[in-house]
Amino acid sequence: MSHAFTAAERQRYRRHLQLPEIGEAGQARLQAARVLVVGAGGLGCPILQYLAAAGVGTLGLADADQVELTNLPRQILYGPDDVGHPKVEAAARALRRLNNLVHYTLHPVRVSSANVRELVAAYDVVVDGSDNFPTRYLLNDACVSLGRPLVSGAIYKFEGQVSVFNYQGGPSYRCLFPEVPSAAEAPDCNATGVLNVLPGLVGTVQATETLKVLLGLGDVLSGRLWLLDTLSFQTRTLRFQRDPARAAINLDTANPADYLDASCASVPAASELSVAELRSLLVAHTPPVLLDVRGPLEYARRHLPGALPLPLPELAARAAEVPRQGPVVLYCQSGVRSRQALALLQALGHTNVQALRGGLDEW
Repeated sequence: MSHAFTAAERQRYRRHLQLPEIGEAGQARLQAARVLVVGAGGLGCPILQYLAAAGVGTLGLADADQVELTNLPRQILYGPDDVGHPKVEAAARALRRLNNLVHYTLHPVRVSSANVRELVAAYDVVVDGSDNFPTRYLLNDACVSLGRPLVSGAIYKFEGQVSVFNYQGGPSYRCLFPEVPSAAEAPDCNATGVLNVLPGLVGTVQATETLKVLLGLGDVLSGRLWLLDTLSFQTRTLRFQRDPARAAINLDTANPADYLDASCASVPAASELSVAELRSLLVAHTPPVLLDVRGPLEYARRHLPGALPLPLPELAARAAEVPRQGPVVLYCQSGVRSRQALALLQALGHTNVQALRGGLDEW
């Protein structure tokens, strides 16, 4: 790949140009590359910094959040003056100071099934710095659909992990994690602490793998999961195989419920009702239809009188069974799964559904 480097570029990228494994051809590949980084938070900050410093030609920043004071200890692109400002704008300001030769494309949106295809299609590689499982599955399935490598990272308290999915026919995220964890199994992103340096360590590894993918260097973490425990500072690498059935799942064949995140998101207040409000409705002239979206065993142990079982994993396929006329109330054990079911049904055009706030725990 030919590229006429300016004197300033040669000086800036000299250490790369001096590496025979990169050289002018490799640096030119980086400058022609387009990388989408989803999440401009703890992981996204070091990912973006190192990719920008490396001279990746176009960096896409996708994040709908604003900078908060609690972000500052671990999201090191930001300072106190950025609090209250959109993350993608604050991040781009800092990155332009670092390298103004890079083109920064801002996507101040939450990645969803409605926009993910268009976002991913515009880039060569996707780097996942998100903090929730639905987004991870959504990005994986989009990358499978569009043939893009996915550099994935995750952190929890003192531990982190990195892998590269859908790379040159390798395994996908679903080969390693076939099923979306239940709301009870997934950690609450707003209630779980994290060592402030951990995102920097893990995000830097993600940036390293991204550069390796772009440059065709080394042994990419495809089919391998790199694990870090900062308390012992031990690392392990686990190998996993491609499951052809799982690796084939894409945006068109996945369960849409996999992409709905109720654990860290909110729903409009009018879409939820309290226990007291539901009790009043149940004695009204036209009581609501009650739908229990928990699992069959939970339903068998205890359910509200007259409630019909409709487990959340089956909801997308059985949505036609949900009445579109008259009030419908969804409930689960704690209110998390019913909010997820509510979001799915509302996305499918149901305007007559509400969720019981707090679920059976409140009842």
